Amino acid sequence: MEFFKDLKVEYKAGTKNNYSGRESKLENQYWHQEIKVANINDFKVDNATNIGLIGYVCDEGVKRNQGRIGAKKGPKSVRNKLGSLPIHFENKTITDFGNVICVGTYLEDCQSALSKTICKLISHNILPIAIGGGHDIAYASFNGIKKALKSSTKNKIGIINFDAHFDLRKVETTPNSGTPFHQILLENKDVNYFAIGIQQQSNTKELFEIAAKKNVSYVSNFECETFNDTLKNKLNTFIEKVDYLYITIDLDGFSSAYAPGVSAPSPLGFSPNFAYQVLTFLFKSKKIICCDIAELNPDFDIDSSTAGLAAKLLDFMILNT
Repeated sequence: MEFFKDLKVEYKAGTKNNYSGRESKLENQYWHQEIKVANINDFKVDNATNIGLIGYVCDEGVKRNQGRIGAKKGPKSVRNKLGSLPIHFENKTITDFGNVICVGTYLEDCQSALSKTICKLISHNILPIAIGGGHDIAYASFNGIKKALKSSTKNKIGIINFDAHFDLRKVETTPNSGTPFHQILLENKDVNYFAIGIQQQSNTKELFEIAAKKNVSYVSNFECETFNDTLKNKLNTFIEKVDYLYITIDLDGFSSAYAPGVSAPSPLGFSPNFAYQVLTFLFKSKKIICCDIAELNPDFDIDSSTAGLAAKLLDFMILNT
């Protein structure tokens, strides 16, 4: 585990055992037929991989945030659902680089391990899509992007967060799944942050005050009924200010009708159709540098519907890449 030397973290390479589905005599029909797997420790640059998947097996941040633990099981559930999905994209090679796994309470080490992986993939022109895990994944993903762009003259990052929560809590004792964007904005003065789906009843007055102080752009869940011209114009203004976009999707932003298997479910969230429309719009910018999906909790899922939604979101993003 040389790549993660000096970090208290476990790592397991990608394996096709996580993917299964309908057998077909035809090639290129289902994910389980086409997915490639690799070990980040044995990474070789062959210019074949376009997209790299990496699991973030960690719910220590959710536990610290007094949430319902179980998000560490998310990556496995998403992969299980991905395997049986039909493929509708062409000329794209997706490689699963396995999981970084939190050991005990060493959340920060797990974040550092994911950051190193994200940085390495971006540095080799691979789009990383990370699968969580708690939303503390965002701090790790962002730092990986930041490291990869360290020597670039174009390094202004815009964050698009689909979420019911700002996740702008101040770090009082230790970081958690509710603090990632406060940490990012505190440490980086030139980052732009846009939250989509914010619910008033899920955020305190203090968090709205922090958002105003940090110049955070956002739209409420009530503005997410349809993807209208008002939101398109707001997003266009945001996109024009940055060089790259990092998209992070907290599944609790969706209505619990579609995503019951999360730490903090709510019936007031947006629909998959809305998210698909926004994602299509964002990917047309050609500025996406990294994506992740967070907060799937299989312990509270119903008929694996939330896992299925996460898998289809991931597939949809790849289709639009």
